[in-house]
Amino acid sequence: MSTHQPAASPRPAVVTIGVFDGVHRGHEALLGAARDQARKRGLPLTVLTFDPHPLSVVRPDAAPCRLASLAHRVHLLHEAGADEVRVLPFDAALSHKSPREFVDHVLVDDLQAAAVVTGANFRFGHRAAGDTGTLRELGEEFGFAVVAVPLATSGDAPWSSTRIRELIRTGDVAGAAVGLGRPYRVSGEVVRGAQRGRDLGYPTANLALVPGTCVPADGVYAARAVLDPESTRERFVPAAVSVGANTTFGETEARIEAYLMEPGEWDLYGRPMALDFIDRIRGMQTFADVSDLQRAMADDVARAGRILAGG
Repeated sequence: MSTHQPAASPRPAVVTIGVFDGVHRGHEALLGAARDQARKRGLPLTVLTFDPHPLSVVRPDAAPCRLASLAHRVHLLHEAGADEVRVLPFDAALSHKSPREFVDHVLVDDLQAAAVVTGANFRFGHRAAGDTGTLRELGEEFGFAVVAVPLATSGDAPWSSTRIRELIRTGDVAGAAVGLGRPYRVSGEVVRGAQRGRDLGYPTANLALVPGTCVPADGVYAARAVLDPESTRERFVPAAVSVGANTTFGETEARIEAYLMEPGEWDLYGRPMALDFIDRIRGMQTFADVSDLQRAMADDVARAGRILAGG
């Protein structure tokens, strides 16, 4: 996969542009149209994406949480049919390029775009001054075609990263999975926690997330733990996951703790792990005593097992 600054492509390409955070169903519609254009023209498909998110540069206070790490995003874009993924570092200099400068320097000089496929709401250039009409005008001047793709919708609302972030924020991970086309995944390193779970009979792996990750609402979830997520040998293990602070013990710091529901001695500390969230079981509760908590945990594990088994 390619995650470097743009350099001259060896041949013309069909180019599609966006942040593509989460690579969701809305993005799939755009990528599908771009693949069709690439096949018709006999050209490779180049996906141009940005990191960090442009809002983190132009409006840091409004920067959204991330639905996928950069590495996962690039992987998903290749799975969606990209022949090449170019990651353009978004900085102040790039944010101040006019629409013409962006087209001339990036799309023409660096990417040799023969056609550019964008969403119908695409904006670009300093202060988002350019739109698809601007792009078409510049395309006529510089010699590339422009295809604007309508937004993919569900009901009356388009599938967007903003919509999926809101579903995750409220704990509707099942709804988010519909929009993503797969379970919502978070990833990080397994770190040592308070180790109370072991004493309660449910030892957990504590996940330290990549900063800026979108975190589901506090509660208990059925999930799949993904071991070795950065390799081609991913192993999936059913899990019950707690998100939030354990208020029964007076804790205030939120944690993500996964109880792996397969027997075994898991050597996970210091290693990467991911969690695919399948469904929410309940919200967080404060229990009167430890025995009530243990009964609730037993019920959570049983319910997670039924959910993950499709029952």
